[in-house]
Amino acid sequence: MHSPLLKLPPLDPLRGFIAAARHLSFTRAAAELCLTQSAISRQIQALESALGVTLFERGVRSLSLTDEGTRLAAAAEGWLTEYVRLAESMRTPARRPVVVTASIGISALWLVPRLRDFQQQHPDIDIHIAAGNRVADLAREHIDLALRYCADRDAPAEATQLFAEILFPVAHPSVAHELDITAATLPQLTLLEYNEPGFPWLGWDHWLKLIGLDGIRPRARIGYSHYDQLIHAAAGGQGLALGRAVLVDPMIREGRLATVGKVRFPVDGRGFWLIPPPQGLRPEARQFADWVVASARASDQQDAT
Repeated sequence: MHSPLLKLPPLDPLRGFIAAARHLSFTRAAAELCLTQSAISRQIQALESALGVTLFERGVRSLSLTDEGTRLAAAAEGWLTEYVRLAESMRTPARRPVVVTASIGISALWLVPRLRDFQQQHPDIDIHIAAGNRVADLAREHIDLALRYCADRDAPAEATQLFAEILFPVAHPSVAHELDITAATLPQLTLLEYNEPGFPWLGWDHWLKLIGLDGIRPRARIGYSHYDQLIHAAAGGQGLALGRAVLVDPMIREGRLATVGKVRFPVDGRGFWLIPPPQGLRPEARQFADWVVASARASDQQDAT
């Protein structure tokens, strides 16, 4: 069985043909390909002989394509252009993005709004954010960095603390205006509840007990399984939420949220941490990690002013 590849006309002369068809000049084609004019002429003759057609009308001082030459030039230009693109993509390996796992809250409310700044500083580094509350295995899942909320004692030795945890009530400014949570006002208020299991200190029951109002029922409670949804609901005027300082302070500065009352509750022994994988950081991930730490420090400075 004969291979169709054996029936192909010679491919190398196509370069000379395309250059000559583009310039309608053997001389300029030779200059483009760093060959002699006679070499281009021989390539064209070899191709014409293999195809059994004339590709150029040769005049004393002119060169033009025949109908067959026009057809071949139109087709071959596309083939070779695609081949060049394919070859370039093979020579240049695809960029491996920096993969970051982060909880949904810090991803949506803190990290993602700041990514434009990193992209402007490092346009050559791609980032992939894997947002979710599941604790991922960095080594096994080939993840470059983690932004995690955890107990300080659980953070690895090589981790960097980004923020401590501070809580306080927030609401849309129209709701929060001159409002304080008291035995008199609580029965009129709607509380937006974070329903993630295992974090009782982020819930209203814990907060109300701290301020001595645990025996009083609010008007209503609305539960959310994702913290960013809860905060956006508060910004939409649906009720009061317990704001986590690092995540809500930007919205307070923008006027989308306002604090309710003056009671702030630091959560001792817990915070947000930047955690590298056990095998260490590759250069692109190191640059991203440095940027995250610098952004966290800048956030702290803004909050202090």
